[in-house]
Amino acid sequence: MKRILLSTIILCAGLCANAQGNNTRMGGQDGDYQSLAERIAKIEKKNDMFNVYFNYAASAQASSYDGEWTSHFANKQLRLEIKGNLTDKIFYRLRHRMNKSNAAKGEDNFAKATDIMMVGYNVNDKLTLMGGKMCQIWGGFEFDENPMYIYQYSDMVDNMDNFMAGFVVSYKPVPTQEIAVEVSDANNGTLNEDYGNYLVALGPNHEITPITPASHPLTFIVNWNGSFFNDKFQTRWSWGTQKQAKGKSSQMLILGQRLNLPKLQWYLDYMGAWDGMDRLGIASSEGASAYLSDVEIDPEMVQNVRFQDVNYNSFITKLNWQFAPQWNLMLKGTYETSSVKNIDKMKNFRKSMGWAGSIEYYPDKSQDFRVFLAYIGHKNKYNDKIGLDSHNTNRIELGFMYRIKAY
Repeated sequence: MKRILLSTIILCAGLCANAQGNNTRMGGQDGDYQSLAERIAKIEKKNDMFNVYFNYAASAQASSYDGEWTSHFANKQLRLEIKGNLTDKIFYRLRHRMNKSNAAKGEDNFAKATDIMMVGYNVNDKLTLMGGKMCQIWGGFEFDENPMYIYQYSDMVDNMDNFMAGFVVSYKPVPTQEIAVEVSDANNGTLNEDYGNYLVALGPNHEITPITPASHPLTFIVNWNGSFFNDKFQTRWSWGTQKQAKGKSSQMLILGQRLNLPKLQWYLDYMGAWDGMDRLGIASSEGASAYLSDVEIDPEMVQNVRFQDVNYNSFITKLNWQFAPQWNLMLKGTYETSSVKNIDKMKNFRKSMGWAGSIEYYPDKSQDFRVFLAYIGHKNKYNDKIGLDSHNTNRIELGFMYRIKAY
């Protein structure tokens, strides 16, 4: 009786807390860790139909903006995940963030808090079908990594909106090569829900034109995942196009490659985006007010403007080195550019550089638990034409990450 009661408590704790894993079937693996139910209640799992995870990451942080330091405690991650294989062909996955809005959006009727709610069907060893709300199948290894293990995303990934309702077809002609195609919504909500009312586009001569929703706001992605030399070299490449507004579409190319050795992993990603309407919003949020500073315009409207024909480029590199048992060294660097093609003073207006390093210690080999000390730096540099001040940010963190497998 005590064993049954304890098992129930552990399971309920998992269901009421958070979890997340990496993007399995969108990259990555879960790892072979023993659950709390197995360790404490001595429950032996007979199948893989029901798995409960809750991830928690928190840290004490000291941050500076151009030299002025502040400090606080932060809860970094809080997600619930339930997943399993019901048969050898049918599988499912739910992942929900516990600190996001639960209001359903107008386009897909999902809350922003719900990252994933999908079901899949393995037709055979080569062909898999998946439907529901999923992480879009963009390539690159930063994009695919478990978010809990990212101290700071690149600017591009940090501003991407990528959990969408849709359908994926995956085909593996051989076990080491996968081609996948996805059709999904381009937005969670309507255009006005996601970008605000009175959305307008900025032209090269300060002209302002209304932006109207597309009749078919969809995203199309083609993805290739490759493995070579006994999985020592991996690729994650993708190309896709997204249509959000009439007459305006966005394209994105992502090329990710990784060296995957037993004690050292290193990847290099390139990401390029060409936005007919500034989907990422970096240029619009930072440059619109400065660009319109000498124009009489309703201040509220400035909050809902988007540049046209914006180009972003991002180069991301990251190294993990397990230099000693239960220890890991992480080093990461990013270099990114932003440019508005049809406005002279906004061409190549922004360069961004980021760097990060951490030392991680794993106290218990049987658990996905790590204690870390990390430093994260970032610098934005603007051209002289736009009149924005360049600035630096720094952050030091001491904390932990724990992906608890409850059942």
